[in-house]
Amino acid sequence: MSQQLRELLKKIGGGPHTSKNLSKEEASLATKLILEGQATPAQIGAFMIAHRIKRPTAQELLGILEAYDQLGSRLQTVEGRVVVVGNPYDGRTRTVPVTPITALVLSSVGISVILHGGDAMPTKYGLSLVRIWQELGVDFSNLTIEQTQGVLQDAKIALVYLPKHFPQAHNLVQYREEIGKRPPFATVELIWLPYQGPVHLLTGFVHPPTEKIFEDLLPLNSNLQAYTTCKGLEGSIDLPMSRSAIIGLGNLYKTKSLERCILKSSDFGFTSSDVELISAESALEEIKSVIFNQTGDLLESAIFNAGFYLWRLEICQSIEDGLAMASELLRQKKIEKQLKLLQSAVKQYE
Repeated sequence: MSQQLRELLKKIGGGPHTSKNLSKEEASLATKLILEGQATPAQIGAFMIAHRIKRPTAQELLGILEAYDQLGSRLQTVEGRVVVVGNPYDGRTRTVPVTPITALVLSSVGISVILHGGDAMPTKYGLSLVRIWQELGVDFSNLTIEQTQGVLQDAKIALVYLPKHFPQAHNLVQYREEIGKRPPFATVELIWLPYQGPVHLLTGFVHPPTEKIFEDLLPLNSNLQAYTTCKGLEGSIDLPMSRSAIIGLGNLYKTKSLERCILKSSDFGFTSSDVELISAESALEEIKSVIFNQTGDLLESAIFNAGFYLWRLEICQSIEDGLAMASELLRQKKIEKQLKLLQSAVKQYE
């Protein structure tokens, strides 16, 4: 048993009238005690539930991030612009994801894209990014962090694979299953930057209070140049088609305040429905149809998302220009070529 974690548990587990917030340093210490195996299973489960009920503060999340940065593997700085994508690790169960297509589009125009996550995990056990890439002929799960670094340099896409690159955090997956709820560590997964250089963070969220915490916390990260929040599909960065896309634009080199952007796909002539995830196999076929044939129900969502992020990352001067560029990149098979480049890079380092 960790006596230190026991004292910290007493602070956050006192109930609505007597519980207290942890300082950044205390939250970092608690996270290290948990990740390094110094706490008992009972203490770990109690911390997760107590912290979830109390709700984490920006300073507490900052402390958890500090521990993640110190203990987890991170990729080294590469030339050019870099984005880190924060999607929920437990994957998708209701809608077909377009994040991999967006990553291929951005990397095809010279932006390096870093994703992170693991296999199917609780609470949803949804379709994971790792599984999608594997079905596209790209298996990040076999690579060391050094090999992943090489793929990032050569093909401008990388995935930091939790079981191999951050096993301490992966060991917490069983607790998510046993408590049946996402702990505050799941919120940290949306904003963790497994990269040592300056980045633009793209992060999804579900509940508005989460975005407010991000607005308070993210400007405190010295490596962050800018960030984009998206009330996306199932907490991802994927812009919805069936409702307004609620987006926050944080440009830290200009101002620390978050600018609001509301987009409707119908305003750009696109469908107003999302593609339902019927099965993993059908979802993968939809993704492949866009990449290889520029057809399928997912095509409009792929163009809408890619076009927006091309504009947001200042590749294009307007969203309309971004949509046109995304369509042209697909039509010219640039996305398929980028995938083949990624496949070759991974095979080279395996």
